[in-house]
Amino acid sequence: MIVDQIARREAYEEIGLPMDDARIPKPFRIEQLCYLPPSLARTHLVVTPCVAFLHADRTSPDSPPALVEDSMMPRLDAREVAAVFSAPFYNFLKATDLPPRPGETLPPGHWYDGAWTNYKGEQWRVHNFYVPVNNQRVSRPRRGSAAQIELADQLEVSQDHEGRFKVWGLTGRVLVDAARIAYDEEPEMEHNLDFGDLKVIKIAQDEGALDESHENSPPVKRDEDKPAKM
Repeated sequence: MIVDQIARREAYEEIGLPMDDARIPKPFRIEQLCYLPPSLARTHLVVTPCVAFLHADRTSPDSPPALVEDSMMPRLDAREVAAVFSAPFYNFLKATDLPPRPGETLPPGHWYDGAWTNYKGEQWRVHNFYVPVNNQRVSRPRRGSAAQIELADQLEVSQDHEGRFKVWGLTGRVLVDAARIAYDEEPEMEHNLDFGDLKVIKIAQDEGALDESHENSPPVKRDEDKPAKM
């Protein structure tokens, strides 16, 4: 489907994940799971999240499966992505950090804060997550060009606490929605009951804000929208 193709193309352009399954290193494979209802970015770009699972099959019954973060090195586009890191998916339903694994520690700072905002007349919950990265390898673009250096500096600014990266905005909202579906569990923090932004999208459409020729439409991407990827 066209949504799958767009999602795979974006993943290839941003982190170098091959678009062709045959080019994904063995024993890894991509399992497409579902689509989430569309959301609306602040740039008036309608986003339909495509959820997939990148994992490895066991090479033998006695061997543990290979871990993506240990075996696959992403190739980052510095114009698009500041860093790639991992976060415990279940934690996006929780208001505090999950207990660390044996031998690991949590960095200073808190896991979550949030607030309600008005988005085109609708109440919209802003989720701010501060993901611990002190116990993992974080992939960053090579600091070769001025653009890459600038993006890396922006990432450092987004670290509210040493050892944590901030995940917020549309990304935070999509992760909460995906975790609600995956675990069939409601989050501890306040949240929008609806999945996605269908109401807000309808309002934006009625306003003409989704028309690319609309004179008040913001640009599709701005420097401050450059994300870190999980």
